[in-house]
Amino acid sequence: MTAANEVVFLLDVDNTLLDNDRIVADLGSHLAHEFGEPSRNRYWEIFEALRVELGYADYLGALQRYRLGAMNDPRLLMMSSFLVDYAFAERLYPGALDVIAHLRRWGATVILSDGDVVFQPRKTQRSGLWDAVEGRVLIYLHKEKMLDDIEQRYPARHYVMVDDKLRILAAMKKVWGDRLTTVFPRQGHYALDPGNSAAYPPADITIERIGGLINYDFSALPGPPQAGCTL
Repeated sequence: MTAANEVVFLLDVDNTLLDNDRIVADLGSHLAHEFGEPSRNRYWEIFEALRVELGYADYLGALQRYRLGAMNDPRLLMMSSFLVDYAFAERLYPGALDVIAHLRRWGATVILSDGDVVFQPRKTQRSGLWDAVEGRVLIYLHKEKMLDDIEQRYPARHYVMVDDKLRILAAMKKVWGDRLTTVFPRQGHYALDPGNSAAYPPADITIERIGGLINYDFSALPGPPQAGCTL
């Protein structure tokens, strides 16, 4: 986009539009079934270490490192297929696609996610989210640090960020201030962790489920509602 929009809606993927906790549980069950619980636990140890190292979740990268300890097991060749060919569309939260269509009444919708350059785009495509936003997809290593790039690609007078992590919302609000309305869906383990909720200021809008956003009227934008509004 080159012309400025009045409003651009920025939408996170994992545990915002897509139930990533369910995907992780399915992966864990598959690993335990195919390789046993010790191997599953080893994979998650590698995964968490890599997350600390990189700052984002890298499922395929963790599988690469996991492979170093099981080079002779041919079943590993199918593990990447489980991840890449997973039925992500079945893990969309109820109403997720309807919400995207609803938001288009007021502005452009853009997927804004963190992740690697293979698995995260694949997840976004196979879930149907890529098509739902007509290909407007941004995937960074740390999206809260890329606001200048976001503004250049999708200029707008006002932004709305929908994300399950208050940390991300607070970081973006610190930079954009009143130009940003933050929306916090209380879904997934990050959002439901009391420690995370206590560590950051409340979002402008809090919703219990992403589907609840379909009842919200954004015609008053730009200009956020009173902080702490709950739907």
